[in-house]
Amino acid sequence: MRKVYHEELASISDRLVEMANLVGSAIGRATTALMDADLDLAERVIAADEKVDDLQRDLENQAIAVLARQQPVATDLRIVVTSLRMSADLERCGDLAQHVAKLARMRYPEQAIPRDLRRTILEMGQLAQRLMAQAAEVVLTQDIDAALQVEKDDDRMDELHRMIFQHLMDDQWQHGVETAVDVTLVGRYYERFADHAVSVARRVIYLVTGEHADEIAANEPA
Repeated sequence: MRKVYHEELASISDRLVEMANLVGSAIGRATTALMDADLDLAERVIAADEKVDDLQRDLENQAIAVLARQQPVATDLRIVVTSLRMSADLERCGDLAQHVAKLARMRYPEQAIPRDLRRTILEMGQLAQRLMAQAAEVVLTQDIDAALQVEKDDDRMDELHRMIFQHLMDDQWQHGVETAVDVTLVGRYYERFADHAVSVARRVIYLVTGEHADEIAANEPA
């Protein structure tokens, strides 16, 4: 009976890793669609989000079944509850990747991002994908140091996000209001995607240690 129980917990973890890999791939492909004005790829990213939603529903049903049948306590209860929260983070990441793809579709056949911001937006998309790959690895390995590194690496995303606003506020902006709105939105999508990747990593820290990431940081020697 205990063997089946631990297999169920392992299966929940496997679903989280699968979700993380899917949304990481989705943000990468959505970025390509945005940069290349690739309508077919954008449509495929939009349609693929259904798979992420299905995985979240399956994980929720499985977690609820574990709670009902096994009545887990202490560490095992923390695993189930934290996994539910991580799945919500990952489902939201799927939505954000879909939003990027929808922007590419809406502006097709034009490119939504002006030439002078393409490098910044491309780096944001690549960084978002990389942060999610790191988060997936953290879920798989439960490596606390790697989890803390995700949050450190997110600092670059915040820098890029600020760079976008500096560019938008520049007197030399010549791309109009519509493009300014597009750029603002897509920058926000990537920034929020990265925040959710960090959230997943932080939840793994709590899952393993029972402490929140900021508590661990506060206890580290100066």
